[in-house]
Amino acid sequence: MDEAGKLKKFRFRMQVVLDLREKELEERQMEMAKIVSSLNAQKETLQSILIAQAKNKADMEALGTSNNLDISSMEMHRAYAMKLINDARNQERIIANTEAILKVKQKEVFEAHKKVEVLKKLKEKQEKEYYKEFLQAETKEIDDITSARFRLQ
Repeated sequence: MDEAGKLKKFRFRMQVVLDLREKELEERQMEMAKIVSSLNAQKETLQSILIAQAKNKADMEALGTSNNLDISSMEMHRAYAMKLINDARNQERIIANTEAILKVKQKEVFEAHKKVEVLKKLKEKQEKEYYKEFLQAETKEIDDITSARFRLQ
């Protein structure tokens, strides 16, 4: 207690470390969010490639069933189909790499979260102990005052 007899506020000695770890956790979460956003964009790109493949295939089938067989148009669609196949493979590799990076980042976030939780639990435990000791000291003080008054009577 201070001079006015009021309870001094609990102060966690490792608050600076806790604040740093919380900031680190937040940074890791932001990095992970960027990776997730990038992964979603990459999946959308793959989806548009697959849609383009389906449209090109339908166009080739339409050319094949038409009365006028245009060899140059068929060759152009075939070349485009090959390009789309390569684009899809490359995009799948990019997605796989990004997913691997995401897994690493998820582990980092998990570890940073664990570090924060450990310190939070330590803070909570120390705070409970601090107030418990305060209450014991206050009770002892009241008992001493009561005993002193009883002896004076």
